[in-house]
Amino acid sequence: MRRAGVLGHPIEHSLSPVLHRAAYAALGLDWEYDRHDVEEDGLGAFLAGCGPEWAGLSLTMPLKQTVLGLCDHVEPLAEVVGAVNTVLLQPSGRVRTVVGANTDVHGIVAALREAGYDAPAGRPARAVVLGAGATAASTLAALGELGVTDAVVLVRSLARTGSLRRAAHRMGVEPTFGRLEDAPRALVGADVVVSTVPGAGADAIAESLVAAADEVGGVLLDVVYDPRPTALQAAWRGLGGVDAPGERMLLHQAAEQVRLMTGHAPPVAEMSDALEAELARRA
Repeated sequence: MRRAGVLGHPIEHSLSPVLHRAAYAALGLDWEYDRHDVEEDGLGAFLAGCGPEWAGLSLTMPLKQTVLGLCDHVEPLAEVVGAVNTVLLQPSGRVRTVVGANTDVHGIVAALREAGYDAPAGRPARAVVLGAGATAASTLAALGELGVTDAVVLVRSLARTGSLRRAAHRMGVEPTFGRLEDAPRALVGADVVVSTVPGAGADAIAESLVAAADEVGGVLLDVVYDPRPTALQAAWRGLGGVDAPGERMLLHQAAEQVRLMTGHAPPVAEMSDALEAELARRA
């Protein structure tokens, strides 16, 4: 039996098993996929203990950057972004090659396109990214794939943006950085917004946005999917904007992982149905 799994800390909340198991069932694959609570200092030992039955791993926080130094090869996109959320364990003769990849970029692009985002005609797109972590770096790469070459990045602390600035430089983009307090004014005229702020961190932004704006016209992706909708999503919808739910990014990045790990076209519809059923159950 082939094995795969999701690693991170904490990990109990992860929906990855729901998505991957649904894919295996639809594809008729006798594969196993489980959660594994692994912290940064335990990742190397876990990888070393993966035998030939292991096909790949999904990584969540705090492992997406830690794993970079443990890979034999890092795919160009993941290297530029500076974050790996997918590990492929590939046999090569008597040795095994650990390959790092990034499917978060694919997930962001697919979710925004699914929500109807398209670059405005005749002028550069106005893009805003909230947050400065690994997902923010993936967002800059995703926006680049969508033709957005400039963005405003709003963060809690400008002193903690070094990693994101280096990733942006590798991508050849120079975003404008500001503070999250400036978000309401920046969001009003944005064509596309991606919030990577974890938990309820964007709730205050939602309140300020409602107080500051009569309407918005862009597309919002909030990568948080619990609760549904988030406060920011609800505010955005209430002001007339279009939102791309965070669970759609989760779905599409997992579908790309299934393709990379199994070599099969992912059964996106079946994965989506399983995800919606699980989210409804949890609610």
